[in-house]
Amino acid sequence: MSSTAGHSPALSSKGSAPRPKGPTVQVEFGGQKVEVPKGGYYDRYRMNPNLDEVARDPAVGPEIDFFRKIPKKLVDSRVGLIYAPNFYYRTRSVQLLFLAPLDRLKSKLPSPLEPIVVYPGYGLVALTFYSYVVCDNDPYNEVSIAIVVRQPGKNSYSITQLLSSIWNRTFYGHVLSLPVDTEIARVRGVYGYQFPKWLANINLEMDDHNIKADITATDGTPDLKLDVPLPALKAIPSESSISTNNAINKIDGKWYQVTVQANPLLATQCLFPGNVNLSRNAGPLSKLLDELNVSTILRMDVIKDAQMVLNMPTPLKEFDNVQS
Repeated sequence: MSSTAGHSPALSSKGSAPRPKGPTVQVEFGGQKVEVPKGGYYDRYRMNPNLDEVARDPAVGPEIDFFRKIPKKLVDSRVGLIYAPNFYYRTRSVQLLFLAPLDRLKSKLPSPLEPIVVYPGYGLVALTFYSYVVCDNDPYNEVSIAIVVRQPGKNSYSITQLLSSIWNRTFYGHVLSLPVDTEIARVRGVYGYQFPKWLANINLEMDDHNIKADITATDGTPDLKLDVPLPALKAIPSESSISTNNAINKIDGKWYQVTVQANPLLATQCLFPGNVNLSRNAGPLSKLLDELNVSTILRMDVIKDAQMVLNMPTPLKEFDNVQS
């Protein structure tokens, strides 16, 4: 999803990339040379893995039928021919959904995007820490700040759209910031999707009792830090609760939609969590949350195990005749 000017401080520069642990090899992606783990998924498969081999990986496990139903194709993209969609075989995440004043949200959204209204004068902002434990382009972490927006082309009331989204597990958003902690993830996001990505140090840990997450600049300057007790989790049958998140952004001046499908396996939701300790500092994400004036946390979503599919951008025809 695209960025509002001023909130991707290193989008056009590489910064100091946190290097992969262990031996690396240099590969070319989108005209950029990057280091990836030697013998890792990207080094071995170039995003076109043998799923029978993946199923034998103890870090993944044998239950990968979700991916077998989504065949990969060699497609043309902004970075040349690549295999798509991108598979994330094991992921975890924690998301905080905040109330924020509509005037602050509207100031960050490019026209014709509009925030969902959940309460008079207020919309929604999602802060999400992700850890991609096993995926086609090797392990990495990511942090997203996004505004929940109205579905393009739909004129129904906001509350109607919100209830429909919850019922159908389908949401629309505009990402303002999306830092990552590996160079190949940055290159893929910036050059392939024009996402607002830059390099940072990111951690997300979940043990049997606590969730700890943080993001700092590559020079060590602190930004956000999250500490919350791990709530009771529920095992979810595979493919019984698939959710779809749609990122709405401009690519090369035209509107596109990027769809992510998530298949949660071990997760929970907490309404109005009262034990969340989120500390803000002087970093860009802290500054952005301050500018959005986020307040009450309406919901916390914790996913300790999930599978995900990241699709290629598709043109958003609903905005074809809209001038922005």
